[in-house]
Amino acid sequence: MKIKKRFIPIFLLACLSLAACADKGDSKSSSSESSVSDSSSANSSAADNSAADSSSDAGEAQHATAAEQEIGFPGMVPIYPGGVKDGEYDIKVDSSSSMFKITACKLTVSAGEMTAAMTMSGTGYEYLFMGSEQDAAASDESHYIKYEEKDGAHVFTVPVAALNQEIECAAFSTKKQEWYGRRLVFRGDGLSADALTESKGTSLDSLKLEDGNYTMDVALEGGSGKAGVDSPCNITVKDGKATALLVWSSDKYDYMIVDDKKYDAVIKDGASTFEIPVSAFDTDLHVKADTTAMSTPHEIEYALYFDSATLDKE
Repeated sequence: MKIKKRFIPIFLLACLSLAACADKGDSKSSSSESSVSDSSSANSSAADNSAADSSSDAGEAQHATAAEQEIGFPGMVPIYPGGVKDGEYDIKVDSSSSMFKITACKLTVSAGEMTAAMTMSGTGYEYLFMGSEQDAAASDESHYIKYEEKDGAHVFTVPVAALNQEIECAAFSTKKQEWYGRRLVFRGDGLSADALTESKGTSLDSLKLEDGNYTMDVALEGGSGKAGVDSPCNITVKDGKATALLVWSSDKYDYMIVDDKKYDAVIKDGASTFEIPVSAFDTDLHVKADTTAMSTPHEIEYALYFDSATLDKE
């Protein structure tokens, strides 16, 4: 009888202990299920975000375009329609994209307005719009510029607000059916002094120099700023023309292009030396110099300024 009385309390304690363990198990199971649910939800959200990012990246990739190129030249000063005499002129056009290449351009100036007929290297564009690609997409089709086909090439005739100034242009791809933004510079640095309504610098005639040898200060701008030229430099005047002996601070320049003509270097005393024509003084003369200092030869644009106030006869 005493054994039974002792057994009952022990049995009750055991039951209570088992019940407590069951409650804890249920609690752990519930917590575990909640954790799994939260983790699944987080993973689902991350997957959704990843899919959205992937979709966005794909959209950007579809509209990808070539890396932008440098356009223009140092000391570029805009030339507006009133600054050029009426007529037709062959000019160069810089494009910010290698996918939008102009092989020839005819500038027409008439009644205070300028237009440019650009011959394209390919036939991949259906329309042009003078403005951004966003403005083009939102604009009416009546503002689009259609090409003319000449000798199998596409020629776009566009208005030109100014030479030597960056102008926005959008091109509509026939294949992609999308607008692509471009930046153009219609270059006026190749125009002769006779084409301009205002004098371009100081002419040799106005200086009334006799044939002979002179010296004059010369300044160089452009490139990385590391290169330089000797100043003053020697100026030779003969038969109404001026020639400068240009001595660079490096022997890594193998040729120069001045007024679309190539001049080869003479390497002397560790320096590249050139004899180049000087068409005008007291104004920026835009030239190119090819450097071999890089991994591959590279043409760099520079501006030379010959200061006639420093002219001295040898």
